[in-house]
Amino acid sequence: MPVRCPSSSFFLIALGFLLIVVPVSLWGGGAYTQVALAASLSQESNPGEPTPQMSISDDTCLQCHSQPGLTMTLDDGDVLELNVSADEYAASIHGKQGYACVQCHTKVGNYPHPAWTAASRRDTTLALSTVCYRCHSSQYEKAQDSVHGAAQASGNKNAAVCTDCHTAHTVRQLTDPKTNKLRSESHVLIPQMCSKCHNAIFQKYTDSVHGAALIDENNQDVPTCISCHGVHNIENPTTAYFRLNSPQICAKCHTDKKIMAKYGISTDVLTTYVADFHGTTVSVFEKQSPDAEVNKAVCFDCHGIHDIQRVDDPVAGIQLKENLLLRCKICHPDATANFPSAWLSHYAPSAENNRLVYFVDLFYKLLIPAVLGGMGLLVALDLSHTLYTKYRKRKPAPPPASSPQTPVEEGQNG
Repeated sequence: MPVRCPSSSFFLIALGFLLIVVPVSLWGGGAYTQVALAASLSQESNPGEPTPQMSISDDTCLQCHSQPGLTMTLDDGDVLELNVSADEYAASIHGKQGYACVQCHTKVGNYPHPAWTAASRRDTTLALSTVCYRCHSSQYEKAQDSVHGAAQASGNKNAAVCTDCHTAHTVRQLTDPKTNKLRSESHVLIPQMCSKCHNAIFQKYTDSVHGAALIDENNQDVPTCISCHGVHNIENPTTAYFRLNSPQICAKCHTDKKIMAKYGISTDVLTTYVADFHGTTVSVFEKQSPDAEVNKAVCFDCHGIHDIQRVDDPVAGIQLKENLLLRCKICHPDATANFPSAWLSHYAPSAENNRLVYFVDLFYKLLIPAVLGGMGLLVALDLSHTLYTKYRKRKPAPPPASSPQTPVEEGQNG
């Protein structure tokens, strides 16, 4: 029986190592990573979406697309810019993480590219924005359910899509990867993003107490658009649901003791609102009929929406009785000059604020417990006396005393 030489087995193993491992190492870890990434992406693609051709490098694409003046004329005569700045893309979050052009542009193939037809530049944007789903499916689906997505579904092509806010090739890192919270520079950037479509609202915001603090002072405490409206799942702000929920939106900041302490603002705004004649109704409807129309005032009816001013502003502040009266007349046209006096503001009555109400309230807080406590004590004493009388041990009654015999009168027996 022939004996196999051990050295021949070792030789075959070494040869296999050289033929497989060494070429892979020469090819480069980056290329191997791209192939692996392409395989993983192909499993998460939209149905019918082609697999990224990772063999096409960014340098190949940029040989043409980094040249200034590269354009395409669309069906309506619009000129589509095809130039991409290599430096700007490299500085973007996608460029820093090494994502390749063909991971988004999966249908281009090698040059010459397949024919591309689009009626307009907007149609081009709408067609290409769907590629964001490949890596950002959760955010993409939320956007589809948002007010923007609903507008798109109804035929409004101008409603915002991913690239309208994030751009296509210069996407920024908006959140801190360690904390997943918004970076300070992003805080200022967000209103500017929204202003591309909502410029009139942006102008009001910049003049408000919130916008001025953000833009002039880079104050990170003040809310931006997404603080109230959400990020990708933006709700329709004209609905009854949004209106009824708006006090809770304002309360996110205005009940935060840490933030409000910096500015000397009361954190009782929500509790005092819910306790008054406006908030009680709104609170009930919010919990029981969140889609019902309610004409009771919510925060923005008095303070404004995007043009909110300081309450002590000498011109528009509603701390001034005249300005507050104008707000009240929106719902109460017959309101007189004394009408705002019925409102105690958002400060709980104290010795400093609304003194009369405070002391009357204090009087009843003392009087009512004293009266009810005294009545309770009286009832308890009466009941205990009754029970004592009923169940106490009675002493046995003494036997009746025998009456003495009456002396016989003399002469009766004789």
